Amino acid sequence: MREKVITRIHRGKLIAIVRGMEEGRILPLAEALYKGGITMIEVTFNQKDPESFPTTARAIRGIRTRFGEDVYAGAGTVLSTVELHMAADAGALYIISPNADEEIIRETRRLGLVSLPGVLTAGECVMAHKAGADFLKLFPIGSVGAAYLKALKAPLGHLHFLGVGGVDTANIGEFLAAGAAGFGVGGKLVNKEWIDAGAFDRISALAAEYVQAVGGKEP
Repeated sequence: MREKVITRIHRGKLIAIVRGMEEGRILPLAEALYKGGITMIEVTFNQKDPESFPTTARAIRGIRTRFGEDVYAGAGTVLSTVELHMAADAGALYIISPNADEEIIRETRRLGLVSLPGVLTAGECVMAHKAGADFLKLFPIGSVGAAYLKALKAPLGHLHFLGVGGVDTANIGEFLAAGAAGFGVGGKLVNKEWIDAGAFDRISALAAEYVQAVGGKEP
């Protein structure tokens, strides 16, 4: 399954980031994203509210149950092995963090899951890669810009970077040209006002725009 997830990231290039969503709206949102062509969804842990962790796990499990292999669910903002194991038990196929924690990377790989830790510096990139990271989440890419990614790729061209933070349809082409393998997109795609209004068709339409912008392929 690991290879399937890795292949889908390379082909589809987009992971929708779902953060702070009411439990009852997760599946309608996932359906809207799927209709727009996005087949990877990251559900994040809210570190300010550990009591919500079981809700995150249920959301991951719900996506896996509803969509099977049509949509690959993963966990985001994973900062401890406790959350990692909760996510794995719920059926998460990949683990994303805002930082590069060697223990989490190694445990993710031991469990047979795909590892996507957050990095910014060249040192973090090399450490995470040595620990077993499959992709490197360059965060926040919108703040450092495409030139920074291009500079990192010069000596580290063998590594696969995902751009996260500040990515939209206007700048995504620049990041692709700089060498990004894919992207995580949150609030600029998962628009809470639209979701609150039940305008899931707008989510689908915007998802399709992102898919077109990256030249994403069917899984």
